[in-house]
Amino acid sequence: MTRNQPNLSRPKAAAVRCAVYTRKSSEEGLEQEFNSLDAQRESGEAYISSQKNEGWTCLPDRYDDGGFTGGNMDRPAVKRLMADIEAGKIDCVVVYKVDRLSRSLLDFARMMEAFEKHKVAFVSVTQQFNTSSSMGRLVLNVLLSFAQFEREIISERTRDKIAATRRKGKWAGGHPILGYDVDPRGFRLVVNEDEAARVREVFAMYLEHQALIATVKAIDAKGWSNKQWTTRKGRARGGKPFDKNGLFKMLTNVAYLGKVRYKSEIHDGEHAAIVDATIWQRVQNLLTRNGRTGGAAVRNKYGALLKGLLHCAPCGCSMGHTYSTKGGSIQYRYYVCLRAQKRGWHTCPSKSIPAAEIERLVVDQIRAIGRDPTVLDATLKHARKQVEESIGTLEQERAALERELKRHYREVRTLAVEAASSIGTGASRLGDLNERIRVGEQRMTALREQVVALSREIVDESEVTAAMAAFDPVWETLTPKEQARVVRLLVKSVEYDGATGTVSLTFHPEGLRGLAAEIAEEVAA
Repeated sequence: MTRNQPNLSRPKAAAVRCAVYTRKSSEEGLEQEFNSLDAQRESGEAYISSQKNEGWTCLPDRYDDGGFTGGNMDRPAVKRLMADIEAGKIDCVVVYKVDRLSRSLLDFARMMEAFEKHKVAFVSVTQQFNTSSSMGRLVLNVLLSFAQFEREIISERTRDKIAATRRKGKWAGGHPILGYDVDPRGFRLVVNEDEAARVREVFAMYLEHQALIATVKAIDAKGWSNKQWTTRKGRARGGKPFDKNGLFKMLTNVAYLGKVRYKSEIHDGEHAAIVDATIWQRVQNLLTRNGRTGGAAVRNKYGALLKGLLHCAPCGCSMGHTYSTKGGSIQYRYYVCLRAQKRGWHTCPSKSIPAAEIERLVVDQIRAIGRDPTVLDATLKHARKQVEESIGTLEQERAALERELKRHYREVRTLAVEAASSIGTGASRLGDLNERIRVGEQRMTALREQVVALSREIVDESEVTAAMAAFDPVWETLTPKEQARVVRLLVKSVEYDGATGTVSLTFHPEGLRGLAAEIAEEVAA
């Protein structure tokens, strides 16, 4: 009798196409014949080989990101990986560790959603888990949360190290700047005398031309370029022509004063200064004045005091400065309502006004501040009120933002203790909350800085009183362009109502303090 033997052959497993993804944050060591990316891929290939009986095969395409952070998705290999997943070319993604794929919980959640959508498995060689169960998904979220936490801690340590370095006056690295070389014997700046002389001349040229574009043209005429240096690998860098933005960065770089900057903090540096402090401050004052008006004061060819400041109160539009000529010389200057120019004189009661008349009225109002203590007191109170109202608005926004952040923190704690039912819901919400918290904390920091800056704008009565007392004698010694500059420093806008013949001024909140510094500078000169 013949006994039927059982069939011990197993059905052939369906092929599982596996892609190995590798990543390294820095480029250090990538030039080696066998580097970290190769080691990660070797581990992935070995794991895939162990699953050969299950039909796993390793795809020949390499998805290697060398020198890219895991904090975002801006990586070429990960973009190719996601594109191939969309195209249906991959069944499984294999990594050495979870944080090689991503260190951002929000980005990871989005990738997992794409994996689930296209039925792509995910495997970490050194961390055993199964994403098909709720417990496996929870373990995965916990692992990724720690990966994100580690990345943020590293970032904080790096920022703290840079802050500590700069507070000690040390150079924290980066591109060398014109006027200095990097000492090969130590990590510090040393003066390059030839370049330092050029830097000092650039500062002098800006004071002469009083405009960035004009100074750039003068620099180009001399054939000068920016700093040129050679990297440790022997590659030439820099040497590009000056432009407006590059010149501005150079003129505002405190390194030329022998100092270092960390955010809003200025500290004495280990390197020597190459620009005189008085020249530096004159350049900063000029940049501030030109920056507030976009350079309009520099382009004010005829010294019109109220150019860009005067507005027609009935129409709510600007009043432009113009003039008539006879025999090639200016005969008559006046300000005209731009709306009336376009739609007809009958539409505006202001129409136009002689420039000398309205400018005299404005200067008389400024003089009255210094002559009459009552007017000065009222002006100071108005300036303080403007600052306090602005601070109040910011404080209200900050209070609302604090309440919103507290709600987000509570929800994050709730999600952290609950087992996520699916990677596409709990993880996505947790990632969204983390992003909202990050944006909210950045806005909170910006609000604090704005409040501090506004608090500094509250003017001191004694210094303004002294400055306004000196206004009359100093005013008469200024050129028309300098007078326009002083008025623009102080006055935010001038409203003229042709129907009533009234003129009203709105001062910059910090304008009185700025005027005090301006007049003090003119007196010293």
